Amino acid sequence: MVDATEPVIFADPAVIAGLDHWRTLSIKQQPAWPDPTAVAAASAEIASMPPLVFAGEVDQLRERLARAARGDAFLLQGGDCAETFAGATADQIRNRVKTILQMAVVLTYGASMPVIKMGRMAGQFAKPRSSDTETRGDVTLPAYRGDIVNGYDFTPESREADPGRLVKGYHTSASTLNLIRAFTQGGFADLRMVHSWNKGFASNPANQRYEGLASEIDRAIRFMEAAGADFDELKRVEFYSSHEGLLMDYERPMTRIDSRTGLPYNTSAHFLWIGERTRELDGAHVDFFRRIRNPIGVKLGPSTTPETMERLIDVLDPDREPGRLTFITRMGAGKIRDALPPLLEAITSMDATPLWVTDPMHGNGLTTPTGYKTRRFDDVVDEVTGFFEAHRQVGTHPGGIHVELTGDDVTECLGGSEMIDEATLATRYESLCDPRLNHMQSLELAFLVAEELSKASRA
Repeated sequence: MVDATEPVIFADPAVIAGLDHWRTLSIKQQPAWPDPTAVAAASAEIASMPPLVFAGEVDQLRERLARAARGDAFLLQGGDCAETFAGATADQIRNRVKTILQMAVVLTYGASMPVIKMGRMAGQFAKPRSSDTETRGDVTLPAYRGDIVNGYDFTPESREADPGRLVKGYHTSASTLNLIRAFTQGGFADLRMVHSWNKGFASNPANQRYEGLASEIDRAIRFMEAAGADFDELKRVEFYSSHEGLLMDYERPMTRIDSRTGLPYNTSAHFLWIGERTRELDGAHVDFFRRIRNPIGVKLGPSTTPETMERLIDVLDPDREPGRLTFITRMGAGKIRDALPPLLEAITSMDATPLWVTDPMHGNGLTTPTGYKTRRFDDVVDEVTGFFEAHRQVGTHPGGIHVELTGDDVTECLGGSEMIDEATLATRYESLCDPRLNHMQSLELAFLVAEELSKASRA
């Protein structure tokens, strides 16, 4: 973050002190570390490591999100519900990136709108839990809180919180980001490669529809090349990282002072969000994240009131800075049409322009009689449709979509063109936490969103 050509600006001591004020406040969803000394040592080691992202990239993302909040761009945010260390392979990372690139092409071409590409990647290792413990039979152990905290295996040794995993989380994030940057800057993401992004995926109706769109893009590019257009900018794409800002023993040491401005940036990701379980106005997470320069997201459930929303704006975006604050709604298909419009109507009378993004995953969970956590694809689609309907009703901008997905052909969500049923779930159910859309379902959803965006642009 230090540029030798620029003078180094040091932070106000009060700014640095403020970054630790959260320690005096109530905090939720933190592990019960057995050895505080080991945790402090792990955090100190992380604080000595290089940043994973840079302040200039964060500032650029804030500008891009401001465009989306105005209705001039759209955010596509997708990736694993919870990354695992074992899943950080080149093939799995490439397939997730390919899926997001394919979805972005569908959205860009279908809606004639710039798409901001963001992965739930390179840091989405910690998960909030509804209970601190898990019981199987007559055995009760600590809940699995993600690979950055403990193991999934149901043994006392695996489930004990291990501070060494914090450091492994940093290194796994670094290697993931390194590969993402290679893919997105080294020619793999060249828009002239739209057909190659389909290679390796199973043949299905969504891929066939994508191939037709890719052929149209090919023809358009050949025409423009014949007309003398320069396509150097098509060789690379901007791709941003994001995760839930949950584990403070990781997020605090990853927060650094920018030498250009003397202001704090969380360098663990370009974008962080605060979950609905940790967004208390007087809690530790809101206090910490209000002090950093990154764009911040906040999850809003169906019980959110306009008063709570306004207070969140006042705390997290007091200067009403474009691109600073994103509201990620996770209402549920059966509730969004009633719960979202009052918030959108209230925002029109406030001096704030947050980016509105739909998370159609987390409000639509269910458990099958056989014990599988799943979601119905039709419910996901219905919530997305309700999100767009609410914005059309009020006259505000639907600015993005936030989905849990994988590039692999898993069977975790019911329905879609493949008609995955309860019996099929066991075929390739691989998630350790929440069910994800597979590659085909992700593409299907992208075509639906493109149609909704096209309607919005004609309105």
